[in-house]
Amino acid sequence: MSGPLRITRADSLRGRRFLRRLEGRSRLVLGGKVSRQAGRIVRSVRQGGDPALLEAARRYDGSTARLGGDLALAPVPADEGWGDLPEGFAEALERMIESVTQFHRRQVHPGYRLEAEGIELVERRDPLRRIGVYIPGGRASYPSTAVMTVIPARLAGVEEIAVVTPPRSYEGMPALRYTLERLGVREIWGVGGAQAIAALAYGTESLERVDKIVGPGNAWVTAAKRLVLGDVAIDGLAGPTEVVIVADGDADPQLVAADLLAQAEHDPLAAAVLVTVDRKLAKAVDGALEEQLETLATAPTARSSLRAFGGALVVRSGDEAAAIVNALAPEHLQLVGEQAEALVESIHHAAAIFLGASTPEVFGDYLAGPNHVLPTCGSARFASALGVEDFIRRSHVVRFDPQAAARRARDAVIFATAEGLPAHAESARRRRL
Repeated sequence: MSGPLRITRADSLRGRRFLRRLEGRSRLVLGGKVSRQAGRIVRSVRQGGDPALLEAARRYDGSTARLGGDLALAPVPADEGWGDLPEGFAEALERMIESVTQFHRRQVHPGYRLEAEGIELVERRDPLRRIGVYIPGGRASYPSTAVMTVIPARLAGVEEIAVVTPPRSYEGMPALRYTLERLGVREIWGVGGAQAIAALAYGTESLERVDKIVGPGNAWVTAAKRLVLGDVAIDGLAGPTEVVIVADGDADPQLVAADLLAQAEHDPLAAAVLVTVDRKLAKAVDGALEEQLETLATAPTARSSLRAFGGALVVRSGDEAAAIVNALAPEHLQLVGEQAEALVESIHHAAAIFLGASTPEVFGDYLAGPNHVLPTCGSARFASALGVEDFIRRSHVVRFDPQAAARRARDAVIFATAEGLPAHAESARRRRL
């Protein structure tokens, strides 16, 4: 009996069709219906302010708020208690905060100054004043996302951080409330979806607009972020999560299956793909998936994901595997086995790479230190993980003394004349002594 994984040769017609489906996943995920619905919500909140936001929050978030200000959720201080935390959570959170802080602290850089021959050039690096963090709260809630977004923002020097999350997520998860309190987040809003993105982007009578929105979300969140881009900065257009695992024939099929399921359980549209030169491994992983799904609490979601975007591609060589990875530009890439791990230098399009059987992607989610807010749906071709730089704006200061201006003015005149801009040329010419 076959399991849930479709197994095919990468160079077959079926394999090529599967690859095209993966490469066009963003269009499938962010279809017209989602974009149209998100657009209606965004326009409504932009034009209607608090009343429109309240209506959307009641309809989509189950909020019972009567006034815009009622959507604000009070931080839960220690003396009031957070509820029952998972055993060991507080200690694990401290280790996570330390790892994430250590990694991102190296990304903090001052501006610089260049001075020579009467010319002074300065690059200024100023933090954004106010950002919005979206923390998902649909099928699961993510305290880890709070850590991954708030810490680099704080290291950058951001003054104000407003968190938005569906109210049931905040109210129903002690670990999230505890994490936000531990991180010192004081502005929390119980609203999710496209309406939260619109409120952050344009502001309402109660919620002040932000300079940038970060954090992953569902298709409606991503569609809304695309709509508000330009009126506000965003971290990227992240779709559902994905992993590609390139594995040698001697890889442990149980571990490979577990790592595929770790992504598939996130979302029915998540992608979990195995690439291997060994068809026997693909079949063994297929069997291991079926076995593990039998006892997995999130099996319905994982099965839907595997049906939609799951598969095993059998390749002829490591070079073919690397070419597939670079074409897909996955969010997460695991390389398992000596030959697979040797491909790392050939991989140019992957957001995060995990080397070896002892390094599952889940370690990147929680304890490694690099950021887990990553580009998806092929955007790792041109985008990068969230970091301190995402919360910085750069500007520059230029000063010429009169002598330097006189020496360099001729070059400006030449360029301005070549470009057909006589007023430019005259402006420069007047600086000549």
